[in-house]
Amino acid sequence: MKIFPTDFLWGGATAANQVEGAYLEDGKGLSTSDVQPHGVFGEVVERVPGDSGIKDVAIDFYHRYPEDIALFAEMGFNCLRVSIAWTRIYPNGDDAEPNEAGLAFYDKLFDEMAKHSITPLVTLSHYEMPWALVKNYGGWGSREVIGFFERYARTVFSRYKNKVKLWLTFNEINMSLHAPMTGVGLPAGSSKGEVYQAIHHQLVASALAVKACHELVPEGKIGNMLLGELMYPLSCKPEDVFETLQENRSWQFFGDVQARGAYPGYMQRYFRDNGITLTITDADREALKTTVDFISFSYYMTGCVTADEALNQQARGNILSMVPNPHLASSEWGWQIDPLGLRTLLNVLWDRYQKPLFIVENGLGAKDKVEADGSINDDYRISYLNDHLVQAREAIDDGVELMGFTSWGPIDLVSASKAELSKRYGFIYVDRHDDGTGTLARSKKKSFGWYKEVIASRGASLKA
Repeated sequence: MKIFPTDFLWGGATAANQVEGAYLEDGKGLSTSDVQPHGVFGEVVERVPGDSGIKDVAIDFYHRYPEDIALFAEMGFNCLRVSIAWTRIYPNGDDAEPNEAGLAFYDKLFDEMAKHSITPLVTLSHYEMPWALVKNYGGWGSREVIGFFERYARTVFSRYKNKVKLWLTFNEINMSLHAPMTGVGLPAGSSKGEVYQAIHHQLVASALAVKACHELVPEGKIGNMLLGELMYPLSCKPEDVFETLQENRSWQFFGDVQARGAYPGYMQRYFRDNGITLTITDADREALKTTVDFISFSYYMTGCVTADEALNQQARGNILSMVPNPHLASSEWGWQIDPLGLRTLLNVLWDRYQKPLFIVENGLGAKDKVEADGSINDDYRISYLNDHLVQAREAIDDGVELMGFTSWGPIDLVSASKAELSKRYGFIYVDRHDDGTGTLARSKKKSFGWYKEVIASRGASLKA
């Protein structure tokens, strides 16, 4: 097997709201994630004293991070993607001063990673904006939130500039089209015009954060983060092919603005055709010209597109309303498995942007069984990651500049879509269940040793 470059970044990815817990500890405010107990697609439920949700403790990474980071180091990680919980730094989003206890926690976390020579890759906003900004300002629908985000970004850049050199702005920024509350803090029934205006504010905020990072962390690099929703035409009918182009553009548009610095013509047409008028100031247009240093993305599956409305209706039930591909197998959760799709996507993004790429999420959520002797034989996860990494390595041969790979998630965590613990992703098993029971003890799955070998051999142990 071909090997990966010597400077390749190997590791795993997490999000504060899915691993940390300690949801009110040390002055943290409530985030949108804290009021969505059933995940991204669940209802918003206001918190009342004495209630509890699975994410309140999650896997208690807040208190156990030294143990977890030691395990990641044992696998050979030289990179770990984490997010900063915005509400630990500014509990209400608009506070006059940052919360020192929150800032101190991430100092400790980054110091622990440095101890093990693990490079932090830090997301500024990963599905957890301050709930108070949603209630008091209308989320990203308000232009004011741009200023609050920029201030937060500048606070953490200034604080951690010697510890963190790799940053991402918004996690899966295109997810707002599917889940507006999680993405931009707007209620589920919001109009397309309202959602795109909020997205515009977010894109401006992302560009201002890039500018601030270049200013405050001169040797740092900052990227965007896309949900890689690669679509194929269901047939070679020209209508299906054209519809697929449009569908792919619906998420590529975010990358186009963040990497090229302006709204593309096809989006301007989309807004005209759909009667959407955005408020875009000259200052906004100027801000957008500051573009990201690299493109990062998540990749889990592909889907199909057809111009046939009846087939489209059938697909509405699943997470991204994708028409299934008859040539692909699916996971227990109905996510289609397409390793070659990753190579395709890497090439598409490289051709489009000519900027370094980073796979910051890829993994398999599955139910794991603990055997009588305590072992967990997750061969299905090994097979999934093996096949995707083989394709990532092929893409490097295609000429793609690939910075690294951080699997989602390296340790079991609370899933985003439905807030489940039974949907496990990790190389490390966490003894906690959907009903909140369990000891939180950590144990290694079979995939732990497998990934350790992949990293140690720089991919030579992969099976093509």
